[in-house]
Amino acid sequence: MSHQTVIVLDFGGQYNQLIARRVRECGVYCEIKPYTTALAELKAMEPIGIIFTGGPNSVYLDKAPRVDQEIFTWGIPILGICYGCQLIAHALGGQVTEAQDESAREYGKTRTYFDTSCKLFRGLPAEGVTWMSHGDYMEEVPEGFALMARSDACPNVAIADEGRGFYGVQYHPEVNHTENGVAMIRNFLYEVCGAVGDWFMEDYKRSAILAIREKVGDGRVLLALSGGVDSSVMAALLAESIGGQLTCVFVDHGLMRLNEGDEVEEAFAPWDINFVRVNAERRFLDKLAGVSEPERKRKIIGEEFIRVFEEESKKVGRVDFLAQGTIYPDVIESGAGDAAVIKSHHNVGGLPDTVDFKGLIEPLRLLFKDEVRQLGRELGLPEYLVSRQPFPGPGLAIRIIGEVTKEKADLLRLADFIFRDELARAGEDKRLNQSFAVLTDTRSVGVMGDGRTYDYALALRAVTTSDFMTANWARIPYELLDRISTRIINEVQGINRVCYDITSKPPATIEWE
Repeated sequence: MSHQTVIVLDFGGQYNQLIARRVRECGVYCEIKPYTTALAELKAMEPIGIIFTGGPNSVYLDKAPRVDQEIFTWGIPILGICYGCQLIAHALGGQVTEAQDESAREYGKTRTYFDTSCKLFRGLPAEGVTWMSHGDYMEEVPEGFALMARSDACPNVAIADEGRGFYGVQYHPEVNHTENGVAMIRNFLYEVCGAVGDWFMEDYKRSAILAIREKVGDGRVLLALSGGVDSSVMAALLAESIGGQLTCVFVDHGLMRLNEGDEVEEAFAPWDINFVRVNAERRFLDKLAGVSEPERKRKIIGEEFIRVFEEESKKVGRVDFLAQGTIYPDVIESGAGDAAVIKSHHNVGGLPDTVDFKGLIEPLRLLFKDEVRQLGRELGLPEYLVSRQPFPGPGLAIRIIGEVTKEKADLLRLADFIFRDELARAGEDKRLNQSFAVLTDTRSVGVMGDGRTYDYALALRAVTTSDFMTANWARIPYELLDRISTRIINEVQGINRVCYDITSKPPATIEWE
């Protein structure tokens, strides 16, 4: 099924994926392409509009990213954001320079005033806050452009040549800090580009199922099912498409959260597929014995997963296709065309050398994470699986500081469950993007009853974030933290102290290891 398409032309901006997600949230399909993409290739996609992203460069420098000038005579609407705005101005005869006056350099939240007669701001408030991040200044705007927004420091926050459908904004409408930013993007899509809003997950599900059936035919597909959101949704989509032609190998390394392995197995019980659960806890723990360095833990678990998966795949017999959990951010970050190779090495190491298969099945490669979750709901997966928080591949091994043992894993598993259970009971889990417990390598003196204890200190971590590139520590009510701490101390023998991590990212990372 074909959809109207918008191209997001990437100039190295940190928010390029967020722009694309906002477009899709508005019901319009889009793809991100590097600014070096040939104009003929862009035209072949028959887009209804193009968005130029921001970027770290100054447009007036000799080696700054450019576009083919013919793009401006194509007759297609263009929205430039930050660097993209300055690129439009520079390319069409305006003057962009480094801001000499400090007041013309704008960063962070900025009070902005809009001309609501402009299609970009139609139906929106005439005043609001935008998120600025620019040190360059449009000294002169090109002929034919009008000033459509200003701030107290800058007269040309937004420009437009509405006759040609060219718009530029110095701020970032895609970030949450910009008030009505998504509505501005929506206006560009519907008021300027003429979008009809034909990007629906139900349609995508139907077309993906048909495409999988056509590609696979009567072949057999092998999938490494980790239990995470991506692989679970992929397994459900494949199960819906080809049923018993699919074999899922679920390697349970014994380092998952409480009851997680059983939940994954239960979720796929209704489908007529070959589900193989490998209980390899002892094997992984033996490999991790005596190892405390985080990167060594990751490497050991990754390599052992490959070995187990290889062994199980040989038992399956004939395999025609290997399914992988590549999603759109993987494609973008790895480079178009190379993503499949990169992901196969990342996910299953040397498997392609040991299993004879015709090709890869990557049914999620056009979807962002939030769209993957939406597809999971369309397929009927339980909400606890679809809305599951990010969980590292090495599992609890990198949430246990120091050596990993079964005793520590069991302690952490229960403490982590209590933390998440209390958050859910209080309704706090809905506003948190990630929450988990960390078993530190520190023991401390405590008193329980009339006796002295010398047990582990547990750290709790909860953050809010929109993109996981930065994150704020979550302000959990003290009363709730008190209940959580009391339960953990009383119910988990071996922990006598609970701490709450109040460090944001940066300077810390979200995970401890």
